[in-house]
Amino acid sequence: MKRALALLSVGICAGSVQLAAAAEPARGDSAKGQSIVNKTCAACHGADGNSPTPANPNLASQIPEYLYKQLVNFKAVPGKKAERENPVMAGMAAPLSAEDMRNVAAYFATQPAKPGTARNKDTLALGRKIWRGGDLAKGLPACAGCHGAAGVGVPAQYPRLAGQHAGYTEAQLKAFRAGERGNDMNKMMQGISAKMSDPEIRAVADFIAGLR
Repeated sequence: MKRALALLSVGICAGSVQLAAAAEPARGDSAKGQSIVNKTCAACHGADGNSPTPANPNLASQIPEYLYKQLVNFKAVPGKKAERENPVMAGMAAPLSAEDMRNVAAYFATQPAKPGTARNKDTLALGRKIWRGGDLAKGLPACAGCHGAAGVGVPAQYPRLAGQHAGYTEAQLKAFRAGERGNDMNKMMQGISAKMSDPEIRAVADFIAGLR
């Protein structure tokens, strides 16, 4: 069974090379990025990327290529809708150049992430099971197969999740499942979240919050 789940995870992760190729290298200037963050991002995400509000994601220590891609996806281009629709972030991303986005991504990537905490002991076992092993019967791969055992992500491929606010993770998984968010490579997360129930999503989101 473990071998089958491992093979399933490898299959789900096969699009990672395409993501690396699609994302423009996020080698920015962190000092310039800090200036933008202080003016534009800090109120919601914290000056160091550790968000004080559960509804807003932590960005500290995030994979820079992932951050760059999200900023690009939030920004609409003439004649097309933004790949990731969010009225607040659309307004924030609108005035940013590609260089600005790389600089912001570089800054947040260098900031230490503060550890989070799993708060629901009743769902800890279920969250751990899905994170580490998935559910072969449902065709659900282990989250760790792509995001790493400790949830720190894979550079240029998969984002860091460790310590992320549980409420934010839950909201994003439900958005993927509902088709409200669709900027994942090869609809990878849409396919995974479609196999998850609300209790499973809440359990794994809480487990992720405690990863460090």
